[in-house]
Amino acid sequence: MPRPTPAQLAYGSATVVFSTLAMLLLSQTRTGVGIVVIALVALGLGLLVALTAAPAPRGARGARRRAARTASTARSGDEASADSTPPRPVRIPRQSPRQRTHTAGTAVRERSR
Repeated sequence: MPRPTPAQLAYGSATVVFSTLAMLLLSQTRTGVGIVVIALVALGLGLLVALTAAPAPRGARGARRRAARTASTARSGDEASADSTPPRPVRIPRQSPRQRTHTAGTAVRERSR
């Protein structure tokens, strides 16, 4: 079972506190049994909120791990073909000082001597 996120803990805790206060104020109970029942109901409600609160979306790092895990399980051992490897990034060479553009947007090239 995964650990709860800080957001889930915060939502659950806030639910317990505010629902306890609201139920105590609305019911105006003064008996010990009534207070215990309200506290247990508030704890159950806080637990429900914490478990159903949507976990925070994972960043790009988590998405890459999931994609790599999915790709590795889709392939079966050594039977992976060369087509399954991702393409390499294309390197774009820097322009030499001779090929830099002029301020008007036209290419300026020096003639070699």
